[in-house]
Amino acid sequence: MTRFLLPLAVFAGLVALLWRGLDLDPREIPSNLIDKPAPAFSAPQLHEPGAQIGPADMAGRVWLLNVWASWCVACREEHGVISAMAKEVDIIGLNYKDKRADAIGWLEHWGNPYLASAHDLSGDIGIDYGVYGVPETFVIDQQGRIRYKHIGPVSPDQAKDTLMPIVNSLRSVVN
Repeated sequence: MTRFLLPLAVFAGLVALLWRGLDLDPREIPSNLIDKPAPAFSAPQLHEPGAQIGPADMAGRVWLLNVWASWCVACREEHGVISAMAKEVDIIGLNYKDKRADAIGWLEHWGNPYLASAHDLSGDIGIDYGVYGVPETFVIDQQGRIRYKHIGPVSPDQAKDTLMPIVNSLRSVVN
């Protein structure tokens, strides 16, 4: 009898796990960086390779780090949303594993919403931030701590209902 019950119990357990997995949102991958200092970097700016940009340049501000690339189809999908958000919040781009000329051409064609873009050709900065792929967007507070990570393209609803409320609540915090 146990010979039949054990495989049935294992099968029922696997079905339960798979069923639970259907309720999970793949865009909500937990990050161990939430509420921790944003990894420091100083990288060449995309448009001015002789100039550097990094989180230290944004100290005292609530800002977004948007990881993007010219080869990323989903980045094009979110670009209008990021451009609209740039009217309300400072955004630094992290151009990820991209050729400089391709990235500059892409921004010239679609518009440049960024205060500046760091050029991360090797992907090392992305690794430090735990980037799974592009696009990804991080909300960083006045003290330089990561407060939220969004994986995938930002939709208008996500910008309005999630990201901007977080930005605005962080702005209202008195330091």
